[in-house]
Amino acid sequence: MAMSDANGSRWRTQPDWRRLWPLALGTLLLLLGAFCAWQTWLIADEGSAAVRVQQARDEAVRKLAQVVAAQRATVEQAVASLDPAALQGDRAQLVTALHAKLPQARQLDIYSGSLEEVVHANFREFGYAKAAQLMAAQTADGLPPVASVSYGVGDRRLSVVLPLGSPQQAQAWLWVELPFAPVQQAFEATPPAGGRLDLRQGDVSTDMRILSHGSSAAEVEPVAKPVPGSAFSVAAALPMAFIVLPRTWPLTALLALAGLGAGLYLLWWRLRRRELPVAEQDIDIEEFKLSREAARKTAPPVPVLAKLAATPAPAPVPKSPANIAVDPSIFRAYDIRGVVGRTLNAGVARLLGQSIGTLMREQALTEIVVGRDGRLSGPELAGALADGLREAGIDVIDLGAVPTPVVYFATYHYNTGCGVAVTGSHNPPDYNGFKIVIGGQTLSEGSIQDLYRRIAENTLETGNEGSLRQVDVLPDYLERIVSDVQAERRLKVVVDCGNGIPGALAPQVLSGIGCEVVPLYCEVDGTFPNHHPDPSDPHNLEDLILAVKQTGADLGVAFDGDGDRLGVVTRAGEIVFPDRLLMLFARDVLARQPGATIIYDVKCTGHLKGQILEAGGSPLMWRTGHSLIKGKMRETGAELAGEMSGHFFFKERWYGFDDGIYAGARLMEILAGDLEDRTPEEIFATLPKGVSTPELKIELAEGEHYRFMEKFRAKAGFADATLITIDGVRADWPDGWGLVRASNTTPVLVLRFDADNPAALKRIQQVFRAQLLAVDPALKLPF
Repeated sequence: MAMSDANGSRWRTQPDWRRLWPLALGTLLLLLGAFCAWQTWLIADEGSAAVRVQQARDEAVRKLAQVVAAQRATVEQAVASLDPAALQGDRAQLVTALHAKLPQARQLDIYSGSLEEVVHANFREFGYAKAAQLMAAQTADGLPPVASVSYGVGDRRLSVVLPLGSPQQAQAWLWVELPFAPVQQAFEATPPAGGRLDLRQGDVSTDMRILSHGSSAAEVEPVAKPVPGSAFSVAAALPMAFIVLPRTWPLTALLALAGLGAGLYLLWWRLRRRELPVAEQDIDIEEFKLSREAARKTAPPVPVLAKLAATPAPAPVPKSPANIAVDPSIFRAYDIRGVVGRTLNAGVARLLGQSIGTLMREQALTEIVVGRDGRLSGPELAGALADGLREAGIDVIDLGAVPTPVVYFATYHYNTGCGVAVTGSHNPPDYNGFKIVIGGQTLSEGSIQDLYRRIAENTLETGNEGSLRQVDVLPDYLERIVSDVQAERRLKVVVDCGNGIPGALAPQVLSGIGCEVVPLYCEVDGTFPNHHPDPSDPHNLEDLILAVKQTGADLGVAFDGDGDRLGVVTRAGEIVFPDRLLMLFARDVLARQPGATIIYDVKCTGHLKGQILEAGGSPLMWRTGHSLIKGKMRETGAELAGEMSGHFFFKERWYGFDDGIYAGARLMEILAGDLEDRTPEEIFATLPKGVSTPELKIELAEGEHYRFMEKFRAKAGFADATLITIDGVRADWPDGWGLVRASNTTPVLVLRFDADNPAALKRIQQVFRAQLLAVDPALKLPF
């Protein structure tokens, strides 16, 4: 590069790569050698780490077996101490006598030897688990195994069944529910040795976790070890070591020695070379000497103090991240979303956490749950967000990597009413964002802009220190669903998670309700190597359609990157669009909640309104956006809502937030519980179907899509159509409709067309084509 002195004389300098390359290469080799040494240690320790966790599992099984045996013995002693004649007496008196001998029992019942009253009971009220344990006792080989039953969050009990009279032909069956605390204490008293221990109930190959203890990142073994005398088993989740080299420690050790040795040699060689004369600059020496002498003769002497005064003082380093530039464009209509490294980074996330915490402090809210999806930027952004929340004095419950619906569930489960899901949803891998719930309400529009205002005006809480604790809420979410939703016949379903975070949970949920699950792309990978995790795009469903056909499955389901959206395909390869799924969900909900309000967005088919009315419901069209829909549900008391994008909101039997995984479970329940035993295709065929397009998108520059819609509203004219402008412009004709609106998540125009026949669809598209090109002739239309 060129440089000049005070008199304008110029010379050229350039770096001496002969001196720099040994430093750079030596440093790189040292780092590689250190990495290989670390890998060697991990490989050498891998086997012993697994053994330690398995020994911890065996110890937990031993302790639990002792506790189970002791609890059973307590009940047996109480029965044995009774007068044999009492077994033939009044059942109520017998229950009273046993209660006196078992004061710790939470519930105690006696049933006939035939269990006829259990067989004919209403299992929803009686309890599925209780009925199953009692009926299994009749055919048990030996004493019936001890199990547990749950009566909601925090109320699990140890359940013991004993025959009264001869075990071969019981006169009656005793049901006793004891406190679960001794089992939990024995399980949690066993250190997991760096891995994780899972207490399960059921078959040893199932993943029906009751308790979990240890690292959430550990990789669980496929088969658990049973606890004698019980329906429990303990699974060991082995610690996941980050090993990328071949698992041969002599090879990695050799690579480590080679890297360290070569790196040290290059650094030594460079130090030795520093003693040799090397020209550091390509300079015209004579010109430089002349210019320097001239400058000395002409410049007056400068006092030392003057020199110091003329030297600018270094700028103070700010103690807070208030100097971080925050792009207002990431604050969108119903969430916050940006490109990592450009509009979104850890500094922005920390400021956002402070802003959210400030809002919570104003509302006297003190605790919040935080979860993240499987994107590579998630851990850094979630950590920075938690730091900002704690700086504002908020206590943070870290859920780790979980689907967005699980974050919503945790706000109810832990009674915080507040949560943040760090997620880019269905956007490309370099996107990320935040979905925010404060005081039970999902923030949108003005509330989100208010967060930005606090940051811009620097009115943020600071100087506090909230707490941080990590929890595993996935078992509770799983149990909540499988305890309420059941598939009455076994459906075979392919589950495509697109390498998004639903892959860590969705297959277990659908398997838990009774489906045969074929997983597809369920390994969580934030680069989404197979296809984009957006089920609203038909191209992303091509692999799922092929997998359903190849496996002979009944149907296939797909989830987006954070699990709040659902897509469905049939065995014949047909995509069942979400507005038609909403018809099916509405029929089911309205069968139990007649007259209920059902909300749908402006992108849904015109047939939906008639279907809701026919089923006895009250249809209501509203704006697109998960937070906007949830706000309208609270306002109207709606029992169900849905969007064309695949968001479904169940208030009936659920909590009212958008949950693609739960919606998938409810769909399986409807299809498997059909009274006529119809196939999924036959059931879907009952839903009216016109000729429609998927969501069509026109990409524009950031912000340009909003400006286009302003011009379109002002200029477009649809003389013979009914216009709906609550969200974009929707034009309805008697035989179909068209829509154009600005997306609130990405800078695109979203279009959709729906009609009774192809001719009507083509006519409507031509009308919209003319109107769109009249506003901007350069638009590249996708139809």
